[in-house]
Amino acid sequence: MSAKPVRGHTTAAAEGDVVVLLIGMRINHFWAVHHWVPVLFAMPRMLRELARDKSRGLLGHVLLTGSPRTYYVVQYWESKEKLYAYAAAPDMFHHRVWAIINRKERAGKVRGHVGLWHESYIAPEGSYESIYADMPPYGLAAATGMLPVEARGRRAADRFRHRADRET
Repeated sequence: MSAKPVRGHTTAAAEGDVVVLLIGMRINHFWAVHHWVPVLFAMPRMLRELARDKSRGLLGHVLLTGSPRTYYVVQYWESKEKLYAYAAAPDMFHHRVWAIINRKERAGKVRGHVGLWHESYIAPEGSYESIYADMPPYGLAAATGMLPVEARGRRAADRFRHRADRET
């Protein structure tokens, strides 16, 4: 992602439905470093794995912190089917990580040191809009590209009404 701002007002070039996954962790006990450090480093490894194979469906992501205890990622996916396929693929790192977590839970070795969470949303075309003012590509625009805001409408209501099949 370029750090150079794009002057003026822009919007995301997203077409069709967009799947948004919020996924993160919370450090419940800072002193339990051996529990939360592996979790903290697992997500960047998964993101690198997905970046190497664009056919898996990850369009882009933003890494964020909510506090010194919470870390999360906003991910943009092509479809829920591709998200599910990645999550279940036995050859992918995510599958291995969840197998380790499940084994530890069954063995009683998980003691609440780290909290994990995710939320998934399907945003059908026409139910999302965006605007960026003097911003580098960010969020959905970093994942799908940027357009001058006029391409979709100066008002949020106009951008919500956008449908790919209306373009000529």
